Amino acid sequence: MGQGQPRQGYRQGHQGTGPGAITPDGCAVELYSRLSARTEPEVIAAAVPAGASVLELGCGAGRVTHPLLERGFAVTAVDESAEMLERIRGARTVQSPIESLELDETFDVVMLASYLVHVGEHRVRDGLLRTCRRHVADDGCVLIQREGLDWHTVVPRERVDPAGCTVRIVSSDPVGDGVNSVLAEYVFPDVRWTQTFRSRPLTKEAFEGYLDAAGLVVDSYLTDDGTWVRAVPR
Repeated sequence: MGQGQPRQGYRQGHQGTGPGAITPDGCAVELYSRLSARTEPEVIAAAVPAGASVLELGCGAGRVTHPLLERGFAVTAVDESAEMLERIRGARTVQSPIESLELDETFDVVMLASYLVHVGEHRVRDGLLRTCRRHVADDGCVLIQREGLDWHTVVPRERVDPAGCTVRIVSSDPVGDGVNSVLAEYVFPDVRWTQTFRSRPLTKEAFEGYLDAAGLVVDSYLTDDGTWVRAVPR
């Protein structure tokens, strides 16, 4: 299969191109094993108790998992992709779709990062948030990563990842029911990947309403841009 050819078996509205394994939502395994963690581990560590037990939902190739392990957190890493989980070192791993996860245990911290709360399907988003509530201890917290308010309007745009990758959001186009189709491009000096995925922009009010329906309430917004949120059981 050529480097620029999409795979089969994607979720509706999702696809990816580039070398190596690509997950049903269009994420390239090798890409996510290369990208840096940026500031996420520092934000997380500052918001939770030292040494906390962490359930990381949608861990990918361990971009954030490994820095959390280095900081002394006990991480259970969940992903639906076996190829992603093969890249994880030092954490307990669980292969499962997030919305159907049933571990029969709770954690000090549950993480829903990578903007997963913006998934286009209401059913899936509600399932993700119910999984968060089901697995967080009553005195624990859920850390959620949100999109910036202008991310679907300021396009195209790009940034350079510390790993040496130019990350471009090429377009964000409405496809109905308040959902946009987003095209992202990741260019290293030696290789290029793309991902097309669907994302539902959420106002602060809508976001907090979906949390409330899942039994969660915002405790604090952890970053000035509101992209990281600490929620607690209601």
